[in-house]
Amino acid sequence: MMKSVLKKITIACIAITILNSCDAVNNANNTQKGAVIGTTTGAVLGGVIGNNVGNKENSVLGAVIGGVVGGVAGGIIGKQMDKQAQKIEEEIPGAEVTRIGEGIDIVFDENSGVYFDTNKYNINTQSRENLGKLINVFKDYPDTNIIVEGHTDNTGDAAYNLELSKKRANAVTSFLISQGIDKSRLTTYFHGETLPKYDNSTAEGRAKNRRVEFGVLANDKMIEDAKQKVD
Repeated sequence: MMKSVLKKITIACIAITILNSCDAVNNANNTQKGAVIGTTTGAVLGGVIGNNVGNKENSVLGAVIGGVVGGVAGGIIGKQMDKQAQKIEEEIPGAEVTRIGEGIDIVFDENSGVYFDTNKYNINTQSRENLGKLINVFKDYPDTNIIVEGHTDNTGDAAYNLELSKKRANAVTSFLISQGIDKSRLTTYFHGETLPKYDNSTAEGRAKNRRVEFGVLANDKMIEDAKQKVD
């Protein structure tokens, strides 16, 4: 089941005082959520949500929300993203797949087979297998751009962790390219320990924070195709 992002959406809705839209989002399917969110200015949503997760211009969430098309075209894009998100869940059941507006956020941790040991950035055999499944989905949906984000837990020096997260993101990006994903589709970000998703005070939480996160959003062709369907 795709993880709910209603908390994130609610933050944005409150900030721009469109409570009626929030109610609509809470009761909508994923495609409808994309259309509802998209009718609001993407830059505003990107700024509001970005302030809660880090640099909005250099994060999966910020890029997806900040790049919304909106309206009916956004709903068309959202429907295509629904299908892609469902396919990812089918192929990799352990992955945490979240539909956000018109895009997708994907997190791999130690439970879904794409993870990193402490102080490591090499991609192990099991991780390669699961990334291979994700790559197959990416190839089935070529009209999308892909963000790769590297993260660490909070163990050790912050500057060291920032560099380590960069190595993790680059290792995954290089692997995707080696398996046939066009380099032009890829953008790489790295955040060190600054954007934890889990509790760093526990061993389990730290293991989950040693992650690479993916964002999927429409490229120019998908956006143009969606707009032409509206005309």
